[in-house]
Amino acid sequence: MTLYSHEMQITAPEEAIAAALLVIGRAQMRCGAMRVVAIDGPSGAGKTDFTTALAERLPSAQVLHMDDLYPGWDGLAQAITALHERVLAPLARGEEAAYQRWDWEHDRYAEWLSLPAAKLLLVEGVGAGAKPGWWLESVLIWLEADRDERFRRGIERDGELYLPHWQHWADREETHFADDETRSRADLIINTST
Repeated sequence: MTLYSHEMQITAPEEAIAAALLVIGRAQMRCGAMRVVAIDGPSGAGKTDFTTALAERLPSAQVLHMDDLYPGWDGLAQAITALHERVLAPLARGEEAAYQRWDWEHDRYAEWLSLPAAKLLLVEGVGAGAKPGWWLESVLIWLEADRDERFRRGIERDGELYLPHWQHWADREETHFADDETRSRADLIINTST
């Protein structure tokens, strides 16, 4: 259930941050004694930059990037499960969360990282607001942009390395979003197309 459903086109990034801060400020804690803010949407929509800017305005917030949870290009479903079972569920019980970071360069799991309970956690990436963990999240912010714009951003960000994986990942996330209906649960929808 959304507490403040609002759809906006970004004209100035500060407007989007202000709207997000308003939604977060009104949100109730659903994950133990913390607010969890999911920043979700398709690849290349601007979630990482938006989360960085939001975290600058919320200095006590912890940030978790879904990129650290995906075990490779086919790992979307596994990452969603890990987010729920290893991060959100333990935090809801007042326990410390721990997850194993994926090392993209070496294509394998790397070190275990712990995530202590805090007042605010920003979870950023495709699948951040997915079921089954969504009910532990206080706010879902959805970012989207035109497909061509997202593709351009993805290649600009990740270089040619991303090119062979773009369509494969895009197909996976489209199927996921259709099945999960993530956008329909968003408290705030931001279109970042220029």
